[in-house]
Amino acid sequence: MTALHTRPIPRPTTTTHEHAWLVESRHPTSEGTVLYVRCADCGTRRVDLQTHPQTPPAAVSATIGASVRR
Repeated sequence: MTALHTRPIPRPTTTTHEHAWLVESRHPTSEGTVLYVRCADCGTRRVDLQTHPQTPPAAVSATIGASVRR
């Protein structure tokens, strides 16, 4: 049997990075402009809402990971 102090430390299997969001499409709504964005590096997608042209968009959905790297 292996002692607790000699067991390997579990490491995360995924790496995180700062997403570089690219706008795939956009359309105006009564709440502002809805932006469908995708990360240029990993392909993760998200929906953002920009309520005013002078304010940055805010995420209105969770990120959905891509199944394959682009």
